[in-house]
Amino acid sequence: MSLPLLLSFIGLCVLLSLTPGPDSFLVLRFSMVGPRPAIAAAIGSALGGIVWAVVVAAGVAALLEQSATAYRALKVIGGIYLVYLGIRTFLAFRRDRRESAATAATAALPGAEPANSRERAASVRAAFTAGMVSCVFNPKVGLFYLAVLPQFLTEVTFANTLALGAIESTIAAIEMVLLALAAARAAELLRSKKVRDRLEQISAGILAALGIGTAASAA
Repeated sequence: MSLPLLLSFIGLCVLLSLTPGPDSFLVLRFSMVGPRPAIAAAIGSALGGIVWAVVVAAGVAALLEQSATAYRALKVIGGIYLVYLGIRTFLAFRRDRRESAATAATAALPGAEPANSRERAASVRAAFTAGMVSCVFNPKVGLFYLAVLPQFLTEVTFANTLALGAIESTIAAIEMVLLALAAARAAELLRSKKVRDRLEQISAGILAALGIGTAASAA
């Protein structure tokens, strides 16, 4: 690949990374928990992009373009997963409200830890998994790679296609990590419980709406 083509591809990736999508909303949702879960969701999404790059480089993604049934099935699965995340976010919001008083009382006991390390680790793992699964079950990512990557390659090979996919995923990861840090910092500034509760409800509704729209568009 020539340098002008590479720079053009990088510029395109930067512009596309600034366009909000399901992955961005996932990062924003987990930023309300803390910076680590938000960063984990961003990295998971980026690795999901690498998975699609491998799939496209192997030529498997061409089946999605040729098979409307396979494309719709993958889209419906992705939409259902986003709805699930939205519902789980709302249920977690209600559970946290019920347990907030109990948590505060427990933290006041002698020898009690302010936060449970196992719960924090579970939150990071859940965020990473959500980011990766959301990207892997988004067929638009694979079709984007399939349609765009060859335009920037003088020779279409597995290694070259995978290299461009890695570049795109890296740029997306950087943008989403910065988004995660900024959103987590903003969440720290918004210490009002009422504001945080409202943001949790809004993020749950957005995820569910994105999922319903994704699944409905496959019909």
